[in-house]
Amino acid sequence: MSRIAILAAMPGEVNPLVRGWQIERSNGVTIWRWKHEEGEWVAACAGAGVVAATQAIAEIEKDGPVSFFISTGWAGSLRKEFKPGRVYNVSGVIDARTGERYRVASGREGPWLVTSPVVAGEAEKRRLVSTYNADLVDMEAAAVARLAAMRQIPFYCIKGISDGFTDSLPDFNRFLSPKGRFLLGRFVLFALVRPWYWPALIRMHDNSKKAAQGIATLLLDFLDERGHIRERNGYPNFKR
Repeated sequence: MSRIAILAAMPGEVNPLVRGWQIERSNGVTIWRWKHEEGEWVAACAGAGVVAATQAIAEIEKDGPVSFFISTGWAGSLRKEFKPGRVYNVSGVIDARTGERYRVASGREGPWLVTSPVVAGEAEKRRLVSTYNADLVDMEAAAVARLAAMRQIPFYCIKGISDGFTDSLPDFNRFLSPKGRFLLGRFVLFALVRPWYWPALIRMHDNSKKAAQGIATLLLDFLDERGHIRERNGYPNFKR
């Protein structure tokens, strides 16, 4: 049986994709399932960060082995050419904690993503570019890539850009719980009395929504109804 695992941090990143799928919650992980005649697609979110991604994978694997992993969701841009609201086929992932590098299974050249243990603000983004020469930043993909490599199964990565390289945003690290959950109520109270952040936050909201829709569209272009990879000129083509 084919089982495709789609890993994200927050439900908003995959909501357009999983609309109408069966939903369940287990050990703090939200899981969506769509079954077909040859197996199932399973999407899971447990929060931001490596620990949360590892927990989500553990819950998925309780029901059996996975055919391949797809890390998806929002990422920050580290270069001006990678525009908010756009979706990209990532060609490789770097772990900022260890320096390890993982290539995706498609072998196609594209942007490289670095996984950071913190939400990267403008100063941290500049450091990551200088240190790793990366193009995008997230908090989970390296964990998914590492576990795929350990299991010797293919790994793919599709990321939508939520915020630009020079966007002036609040320090979101203040609003993440130790388990990687975003403390929305606390953040709303913070933002309400700081109107200078409102324009950037509105842009981020709009770009995140657009990126989530783009992720769904490109994932459905990447996989056919049976979960098989659609080939374009010898490798998956899912960049817009």
